[in-house]
Order: sequence, then structure tokens, then C-alpha cells
Amino acid sequence: MHSMAPIVLVLLAAVLVVTLCRSLKVPAMLGYLVVGFLTGPGVMNLIPQGKETAFLGEIGIVFMMFTIGLEFSLPRLRAMRQLVFGVGFAQVALTMLLVAMAIAYLTGSPLTGFAVGGALAMSSTAIVSKLLAERLELNQPHGQLAIGVLLFQDIAVVPLLIMLPAFAGGSDTLWLDLAKAGGKVLVVLALLLFFGQRLVRPWFHLVARQRSGELFMINVLLVTLGIAWMTELSGLSLALGAFVAGMLISETEYRYQVEEDIKPFRDILLGFFFITVGMKLELSVLFGRFGDVLLLLALLLPLKLAVVFGLGRLFGHRSNDAMRSALALAQGGEFGFVLLSLALNLNLVAAPMAQAAIAAILISMLAAPFLIMHGERITRRLIRQDWMLQSLDLHQMLVAGMSKDDHVLICGYGRSGQALARLLETEKINTFALDMDPERVREAGEAGDQVVFGDAGKKEVLLAAGLMRAKVVVVTFADTHAALRILHTVREVRPELPVIVRTIDESELDVLRQAGADEVVAEVMEGSLMLASQALLEAGVPPSRVLRRIRAVREERYDLFRGFFRGSSDETESLEESLVPRLLSVQVCGGAAAIGQPLGALGLAGLGVELKAIRRNRVRRTDFDDSFEISPDDVMVLLGTPEQLALAESRILQGD
Repeated sequence: MHSMAPIVLVLLAAVLVVTLCRSLKVPAMLGYLVVGFLTGPGVMNLIPQGKETAFLGEIGIVFMMFTIGLEFSLPRLRAMRQLVFGVGFAQVALTMLLVAMAIAYLTGSPLTGFAVGGALAMSSTAIVSKLLAERLELNQPHGQLAIGVLLFQDIAVVPLLIMLPAFAGGSDTLWLDLAKAGGKVLVVLALLLFFGQRLVRPWFHLVARQRSGELFMINVLLVTLGIAWMTELSGLSLALGAFVAGMLISETEYRYQVEEDIKPFRDILLGFFFITVGMKLELSVLFGRFGDVLLLLALLLPLKLAVVFGLGRLFGHRSNDAMRSALALAQGGEFGFVLLSLALNLNLVAAPMAQAAIAAILISMLAAPFLIMHGERITRRLIRQDWMLQSLDLHQMLVAGMSKDDHVLICGYGRSGQALARLLETEKINTFALDMDPERVREAGEAGDQVVFGDAGKKEVLLAAGLMRAKVVVVTFADTHAALRILHTVREVRPELPVIVRTIDESELDVLRQAGADEVVAEVMEGSLMLASQALLEAGVPPSRVLRRIRAVREERYDLFRGFFRGSSDETESLEESLVPRLLSVQVCGGAAAIGQPLGALGLAGLGVELKAIRRNRVRRTDFDDSFEISPDDVMVLLGTPEQLALAESRILQGD
């Protein structure tokens, strides 16, 4: 008879260990790895290690790659082709070559070297993508570099799975098989991207019109697993298919709702994946072949780190970005287990060598979260230039801040921060904003907003942003802990400076006021209006004028506040909220269809899109008409729903 006892014990162990990890502020995935080791065949043997458990874990990777795909779009993927097929290809090829040479020298078998080299060249897509997403680093340069390399590694698994059996059997048709596989890959991806773009949006429209949350969730699962299954049938990985599915849905207005709906499945199944990985670690192998494990670790971590760092520098990336990407990719990955298992079955690798390689990959995966978490600190110690670059960033912030005097220093550039900045702009009051969301900073910065990336909780950042010359400080995000850090710094440096803080409700009002907040204003739209009124008063605008301005905004039905640049850290929207107009900055790159055309010829109004501003040569302009011609490198700030914005961006860039 089946017993629930093993399942209950595994769940209990998971809750206890993950809770401990959270308390110690280490990644939860480490807890799952430990649970897998304790409950697997190596210790308690509560979970049988078989194809069923491995498949459930692989489904977790599918949902993880799906959510990563939601962060991308087709134009963005095209822009990353140098990272994917340049750095990614070079990393896999060079790592395989160096490892293969070392293993062939030690074992006397080039085929063994090739098999082990292919396995060690892979990195863990699940670990890297999850940690970068949690740390909001996917859109930073080192995050983009890491994801680009991981995407090529997923693609490279396909030819490796073909080449290993061919080498083992002495096939004479290897190049023909590879050519067929490559053609199949191109055809499948082209069909998915071509037809998917035309089918996904109307299909989701049809499902969403039924207004059933259950049906919508089933449809998300169908699309995700269906496209992943189609790519698996064609010989590609499930993970790559899931990435394509997410990328297709990212072009629709349902992206944020889908991301929220998929989270429970992703997190639970991804946790199970890490448990299945932890089950593979065997203490007998670790101690019995300790020398081989150390040797393979030396070939894995330091060698791959050096390869990725060197290639990053060769392809023009900054030293600190290249090093942080190298630290993220230095570990082995889940596809390494697949390649080693195949090589073992084909007798390309001896069983002791395969077990030692698996142990080395597992140990490197255990080290990966610490390398990523402390990547910035490690980079500072290894690369002196990183200190110089950080100093340069602060210097650039200082230069930007020096141009401001009697300005309002805005900490946080989300919805409330942007609303406040626009209202202050109408009164010709200088603003300077700090925000920790790189995507939002990039979008708003391209549109000409005075916002820079920086942690307002750090004293040196506030000083560089002009704290000593500011007229008012406004904390626009509802994070009491961060607000208290800012208040402590401001009161230490300028105790007389007015500080206004936003909070969700009155529960933290006394705490914030005791910490030095002059005013504490609560919640979203009316909170934004009160925040703006207090800032205007503190900036010296007469009270009667403030009241007239706020009344005018209300009478205009909050038109000044319509549209916001969305960041990756914003809360997930419902289906209805996803139809609310938002802002999008579109840079007119070289070769764009709109270059040289007058605005009237673009027909943006016919798409329901409003052109709010054009930034040209670092100057933000609103004085344009239908005869205004678009030039290369213009940044057009558009207002509309996600679907309207997608159509407008396509028309501007591609002429569709």
C-alpha cells in the first residue's frame, strides 16, 4: 500500500529547512537542495529517484524559463543576437575545448574529454535566472550577458545530444545529421515565432472575453506546456520552447496577469526540481573519489569563470559586468546531468568518472547562489576598476546633481514619484529622482526625466544627488524600513530639511514621525495629490496657487497623471488594469521605418496612441505638429494600452 508518510516528511523537511534559509537570508533553493540530499537515496531514501521525479523537476524549469520569456520581446531578442550567438557560442566552444584537452590528457580518451567537456560547459539556467530575477538584475548588463549565454547553452544541447551517439557508434553521417538538426531547429523556431505572433493575441482575447479566471489559468498552462511540448518533439529542449511561449505572450497586454497566475506553479515545481538535484549527491562518491571531484571542480569553476570573463571583455563589456556574469555562470547545470547520463550509457565515460563529474557539478551548483549573491562584493575585491567605475557612477550622479539647486529630491520613481515629478514640472520646480528599478530608470531616462539609478538609503548616494542643496525630500515608495534609513541619513546631515513620506496606511505613522518625517501621506492617487501639495508648499508655492492646481488636476480627471512607465518591480495587474493607458519610450534606431517621415504619416492617432513628447539631442520637446519629421536616435514617448503601444512600436520601427 502507498503511504503518505514519505510525502509528509519531505514537506515537513522542506518547510523547516526553507524557513531556516529565509531566517539566515540565504536563497531558498539551497534549502531545497539540502532537503533533496537528506530525503534522497544518499541518506533517508524517502523519495525514489526515477524518471517521474526528474520529469516533475524539469516542468519546474519550464515555468521558470516561461517567466523569463515574459521579460523579453522579439525586438529585444534580435538586439541580443551578439550575446547569444557571439559570447554564448564562444563560451561553449572554448570551455569544451579546454576541458576536453585536460580530460583527454588524463584519461587518454578524446571522446571522454569531449563528453565531459560538453557537460561542464553548461550552466544552471534554473539557478541563474531565478536569482537574477529575484535580485532585479535581469535587465542589468551582467544579467543580460548571463541570460544570452544561457540561451545559447540551451540551444547547444541539441547538437551535443546528436554528436555523442554518432561518435560512440562511429557514424559516417555526422555532418548530415547535424545539418538536418540545425534545419529542424530553424524551421520550428521560425514557425513558432511567425504564426505564434499572429495567433497568441486573438486566442487570448477570445479566452479573456469569457471572464473566467479558471479558464484563463487553464489556457496559460495549455500555451506554456503546449509550445514546450512542440519544441521537445522537434528535438529542442522543453525550456527553450517555454522561453519562446513567454516571449510571445510578452507582446500582449496579458503579460502581467499571466506572470502572476503562473507563479504558484513555477515556485512549487522549481522547488521540486532543486530537491531532485539534491538527490543526486552521493557521499560515497564524494569521499571515495575526492581527488577526481576536486580536479573537475578546478576545471569547472575557475576555468569557466576565466573563459566567460575573458570573452565578456573581448566582446566589449565592462570589467565589472564581465566578472559578475562569469561568477553567475561558473557553476555546472542541469543539462550536464543529461549529457553525462547519455555518455555513460554509450560507454564514452567510465562510471567512476561520470559519478565524480556529477558530484563536482552539484557542489558547484551549491556554491552558485553565494557567488551570485556576493558577486558585487567579490568583483570589487578582484577588479580594482570596479571601484573606479562605481566612483565614476557617483561622480556622474554628482555632476547631474550639481546642476540642481533648490530642487525636490524624489526617492523612488514609481507611479507616485512620476506623478509628483510631472506636477512639480508644471510649476517650473526642479526635481531629481533616485530609483532602484533599472528598467524604469532606462525608460524614463530615455524620455528625458531627471532620474538616475541609485539606492536612496545610502548616504553617499543622497549626497551625490544634491541632498545639501535640496529644498524638500520626498519618499514615494511605501517601504517603512527603507524610509527610516533615508530619514536617519537626512536628519544626520540636514536636520532642518523637510521630508515627506508615503505609506500605505496609518499603522506606521507614529514610527515615521518619530524618525523625523515632517508629513506622512497615505496611498495611491489621492495620496499622490496630497504628496504633491505638501511638496509644492514646502517648495515655496503660495497655498492658494497649490489649491488651484490640485483642483484643476481633479477637474481634468487626473489627465496629468495618465500613463506610467512600468517597472519590473511593479505589482501585477488584473485583466481590467492591464487595459489602463501607460507610457512607453521608443528609441528610433538606425534603419527604423519612421526615419524621415512626418508624424502625420505614422497614423499613431488612428491606433489610439498619443505622442506625449519627443526627446532629441538630450532635449525633451512637446512643440511638434504633424509635419515634424522623425530623425535617427529620437526617443518618442507614447501613451496607450499595451496592445496599442505594441502596434505603434512595430509601425515606428518596422513600418507594419
